[in-house]
Amino acid sequence: MRRMIVGLAVLGWLGTAGAQHDMHMHEAPPVPKQFGKTFERYAAEMNVGMGKMMSDMHAPGYTGDADIDFLAMMIPHHEGAVDMARLVLEHGNDPVTRKLAEEIIASQRVEIEGMQRRLDDLRRGASRTNPGGFPALGGTRRE
Repeated sequence: MRRMIVGLAVLGWLGTAGAQHDMHMHEAPPVPKQFGKTFERYAAEMNVGMGKMMSDMHAPGYTGDADIDFLAMMIPHHEGAVDMARLVLEHGNDPVTRKLAEEIIASQRVEIEGMQRRLDDLRRGASRTNPGGFPALGGTRRE
């Protein structure tokens, strides 16, 4: 089940990557007044976080190495997911969504750590044919 959810999330991300790129180039839509000041604060914090994530994802620029570029961009992408999950814990009420947010925070931290280690290894010229067992397939996710 978890693999299916992750797979659907990845497909959704891939399918909306162009839309997300276009979206960050424009201002976020206004929050209707009937949503109230509390939601306005949530939306403002979410918009700041999304802008930071997009900026951080593009900040390293391209190196010409797809592996390094992927990791350098995915780290802030996952950090953005953690920030979004924290916001829903702060502002959300649904217990199922809050539990999912807690799981996202925990799993993304593990994935961020693994990506940072591999990125450091690759930048130091680590072997790509014999990575020393890390990261093993499924090594950053619970099965």
